[in-house]
Amino acid sequence: MARGARDRDRSREERDSEFVDKLVHINRVAKVVKGGRRFGFAALVVVGDQKGRVGFGHGKAREVPEAIRKANEAAKRSLVRVPLREGRTLHHDVTGRHGAGRVQLRAAPPGTGIIAGGPMRAVFETLGMQDVVAKSLGSSNPYNMVRATFAALKNQDSPRSVAARRNIKISALQARRREGDGEAATE
Repeated sequence: MARGARDRDRSREERDSEFVDKLVHINRVAKVVKGGRRFGFAALVVVGDQKGRVGFGHGKAREVPEAIRKANEAAKRSLVRVPLREGRTLHHDVTGRHGAGRVQLRAAPPGTGIIAGGPMRAVFETLGMQDVVAKSLGSSNPYNMVRATFAALKNQDSPRSVAARRNIKISALQARRREGDGEAATE
């Protein structure tokens, strides 16, 4: 093997090793044919670097390991960056929807931990979030719950991005927020 190819393989392995993957769901489907049943498998996987990047993927194959591998590759292609407050929780409460799946995500104080159901918990653990309270209000279908969670996380805004959008400094944004709180308190 050439030296360049070896270095390329090593860098790919290092890049892949920084990601943590969680298997969320495996679905077995059967196709009835003349000789009996043919089984296929579909896997739903969540992948993240535990530093604010996360993605999910879906893979289908005749064998479970192959389906998981395909789902892993799809998840790494669909990574999104989520802004976290203090690297541990959300900046603000947010809701997300996909199909019949509806989720509510709430910021939590330090020490709360991850209070969430199965598919959402996998997303938060791979994202690197430490404190969050989440509730699934609609469908319990893992595919829709994961997609609804991602829809909610994509609506997450950090003060830095809001200030950049408004062309002001973060300190000015915080001052406006304090003024708004003061007006509400005086009423």
